[in-house]
Amino acid sequence: MKKDIQIPEVTDVEVAVVYEYNDIYKTDDWNVYIINKKEVDLEMVVIVSQGFSETKTTSLLRKKLEKLPANSFAKVELIQPELFKLNNRFQVTFFEGNTLYDKTFTFPENTIKEGALRMISELNKRGVLAD
Repeated sequence: MKKDIQIPEVTDVEVAVVYEYNDIYKTDDWNVYIINKKEVDLEMVVIVSQGFSETKTTSLLRKKLEKLPANSFAKVELIQPELFKLNNRFQVTFFEGNTLYDKTFTFPENTIKEGALRMISELNKRGVLAD
């Protein structure tokens, strides 16, 4: 029975942590973005995030987007630099048409840092992409 279940592979969806200036508070912030590089809209996007290590676990944060248009991105949440010493997991679930997709993106501990920033063309900002 289990062998009959088809789990489709997620492609052209990325999660990034971006270092950017906040005009309102006049600070440099780290923000998490979801990027849809597909030619179709994603619907009912749910992102569940959590930081963890062998000894610590953060609370679960959940974010829902009704629709993420084709070739677009959305800011998911602010992430505090204190969490960079933990593994940070983002479980992304969405519908593309009538098919449910699910993928877990992970930023291993200490991989989010200024020295790792690269230009992310879809955002036109510097950040780190998840594994």
